Amino acid sequence: MKKLWSCLVAGISLAACNVGAKKDLQPGTWQAKLHRKDGAEIVFNFEVKDTAGHKVLFVLNATDRLLVDDVKVTGDSVFIKMPFFDSDFKAQLQADGKMTGTWTRHLADKDVSVPFSATPNTTERFHVNTPAKGSVNGRWATWFLGKDKDSSYAIGEFKQQGNTVHGTFLTTTGDYRFLDGVVDGDSLKLSTFDGSHAYLFTAKVSGDSIVGGTFFAGIGDGKESWTAVKNDTAKLQDEATLATLKPGAGPLTFSFPDMDGKKVSLQDERFRGKGVVITLMGSWCPNCMDETNYLSDWYKKNKDRGIEVLGLAYERTTDFEKSKKSLSSFLKRFDVQYPVLITGVTPGDPEKGEKTLPQLTGIKGFPTTIFIDKKGNVKEVHTGFNGPGTGEHYEEFKYNFNRLVDQLLAD
Repeated sequence: MKKLWSCLVAGISLAACNVGAKKDLQPGTWQAKLHRKDGAEIVFNFEVKDTAGHKVLFVLNATDRLLVDDVKVTGDSVFIKMPFFDSDFKAQLQADGKMTGTWTRHLADKDVSVPFSATPNTTERFHVNTPAKGSVNGRWATWFLGKDKDSSYAIGEFKQQGNTVHGTFLTTTGDYRFLDGVVDGDSLKLSTFDGSHAYLFTAKVSGDSIVGGTFFAGIGDGKESWTAVKNDTAKLQDEATLATLKPGAGPLTFSFPDMDGKKVSLQDERFRGKGVVITLMGSWCPNCMDETNYLSDWYKKNKDRGIEVLGLAYERTTDFEKSKKSLSSFLKRFDVQYPVLITGVTPGDPEKGEKTLPQLTGIKGFPTTIFIDKKGNVKEVHTGFNGPGTGEHYEEFKYNFNRLVDQLLAD
């Protein structure tokens, strides 16, 4: 009260009087931006909370709330370590309460960074100027075209209420997780951020078409054009046909070290006479994060039925200790109780299939799930994963997964 009175008597504003006050990471919802060199801004929101005497935050994308509990505030410096994908923020709190700094991804061979800023007490993601003049509700056949003229096909699925849009893109190798955005007049804007995915989609809505789209991928100069046409019957290639068992290949015969360095094989006593679900994954992979979250919980409830889950990790480095470090926090976060083996082969290795699972026609994407019956025979191979951001497709995945496991145990 003394300080307030002296400020008023002296005719000094409260803002000026508080210049020397301790800066703090304000609780509430923030709007964050990653500032690419080409001028595009990948926008997302996060919520800061005070919990048990320390700060935590939740990255917000549509209905998803990703907990980030490694947050340190020292003076006006803020350090935020993302729980997955080996990335972090280093920032400084400004006098006006905003935060500026950099987001850095620690890749296997280098670090890449992008400028970052965040504004407190800002719940909007994208500013809306006018009511929506079109609707993106429904299912859209979508084509992406890269700078090398390579095209790829996806299915967009969106739900729109007023100006607000939530949805995702489905592909044969997985989904784009939770996209969050708006239709402002005829302009569509969608974005997502999870520590790995850092995406921005812009386009124009024109009746049953989405035109003039640009997909800004990541923090470098990755950029593709895209268009879409509304199509309620659009389909992707069957997930069980992308990678298959070679004719006459027989059982899988791999042997890789677990997290303690002990070699594990499918022929070990632990797996003999049991159904086995093998997941090909990596700690760098957002879809693998969603699948691991599901599998970890599922395994705890079902392991006594005579079923095992086994992870084969393809990390960004061939170095065992570095791979183990990347995997450790990933597996701890989801309390994974089934064994995960380190293959020592990177996801970018063009010979990853031949080096690890030569019995398959190849590894087309991550995650890939292999279903093994009690006799050790491969029953099905599924490429990709429809995660919780896909709504009804995630429910369909769970139904089919449990149906297949029931078949493995019945054989």
